Amino acid sequence: MASAGSQDGPRQARALVLARHAKLWLVPSILCGLLAVVLSLLYMGGILNPTGHLHRLPIALVNADQGPPPPGRTESLGARLSREIVAGTPGSTVDWRQVDQAEAMDLLSTGKVYGALLVPQAFTADVAALTTGRATERPTLTVLTNPGLGSLGSSLASQITQSAAHQASLALGKELTAAVPPTASGTGTSATARLLLADPLAVTTRVGHPIGTHSGLGLSAFYYTLLAVLTGFIGGNIIHNGVDTALGYSDSELGPWHTRRPTVPITRTQTLLLKMVMTAGIMLLTTTLVMLCSVTVLGMDAPHQALLWVFAYCASLAVGLGVQAINAAFGGIGQLVSMFVFIALALPSSGATIPLQAVPGFYRFLGVFEPMRQLSDGIRAILFFDARADAGLARGWTMIAVGVVLALAFGFGMTRYYDRKGLHRWTPQPSE
Repeated sequence: MASAGSQDGPRQARALVLARHAKLWLVPSILCGLLAVVLSLLYMGGILNPTGHLHRLPIALVNADQGPPPPGRTESLGARLSREIVAGTPGSTVDWRQVDQAEAMDLLSTGKVYGALLVPQAFTADVAALTTGRATERPTLTVLTNPGLGSLGSSLASQITQSAAHQASLALGKELTAAVPPTASGTGTSATARLLLADPLAVTTRVGHPIGTHSGLGLSAFYYTLLAVLTGFIGGNIIHNGVDTALGYSDSELGPWHTRRPTVPITRTQTLLLKMVMTAGIMLLTTTLVMLCSVTVLGMDAPHQALLWVFAYCASLAVGLGVQAINAAFGGIGQLVSMFVFIALALPSSGATIPLQAVPGFYRFLGVFEPMRQLSDGIRAILFFDARADAGLARGWTMIAVGVVLALAFGFGMTRYYDRKGLHRWTPQPSE
């Protein structure tokens, strides 16, 4: 009888012989190659050129100028400046929301705009003072940022508003310089005034809607959403595999140990019901642990903690139920399908790190229905915008409800169809 050690060589040789079969490589190579191509295009295509893909980024424009029109003009300088800023920016790039200051602050506090540009009340009078030679500083325009919408989106809006204000300042400066003749000496107050007139407007930047210092510069909402989605997705798949192993429909391997439990005769519908009930129970645990780690241990800024917990639980539950429904319908490839639905397509279309207005149109289309966009808006509203319904929370709740209904209808619809057709899962057991 040959010893176990003497058999190692033939067994290793057999693996090498099998590795030479092209058909063995064909399907895994094609699928892995396609996965690499699709994921590369999805993720890199959405981040490489945000400024080049800008499409109607919402920014508020406030003209608070109350001064009378200058001689020979029919509108104040503030109104004229606002009009030139809008006209000087391509309409496909920026969506200027021309509102009063109260409306602008409301838009900032609901996450409807990424920033704001304010023209002050005494703008016309301050500019007119430059032409008299008595002014020693320039009128100031104020740029307001909105870090609750993420550092990149707020930064893009700030860059756009500062650039628009600077271009308007230079255009106004040319007109004012031409209207004020130089003095004979070109020195003294007149020289200072002409220097101010060349670029008459100063721009200052401040936070329009502050957020906490432990908010990851506005990214904590995205990462908390990611945790909710991942716990639902990974947890759902763990439950799916664990139940199938316990019921004898898949093998259990732990290191060198391999077991297969006796198959329990149970319908597909009852199996799905068991997995969904377990998902609802286990998501209670994972949601609680995520909050404890994030808020209690790490100190994340989190107002409305009770609401945050309920929303995150419902979000994880919706994802987990969706995973169970997809796995029940598609079988072995269900985990790959759910990965694309809840992760691969959802991340680049979430609008949480890069605004959807700064990505190609395909991602904006995905953002209409992909779950991470809706969940991210809801959690962002809770963390940064005082849990206001119009800041994205109402839409988040709506999409969670839609997701749960679709998961239940699709999952149980498919399993009942399989059961009626007699497509049972149980298989004959090998004799011992």
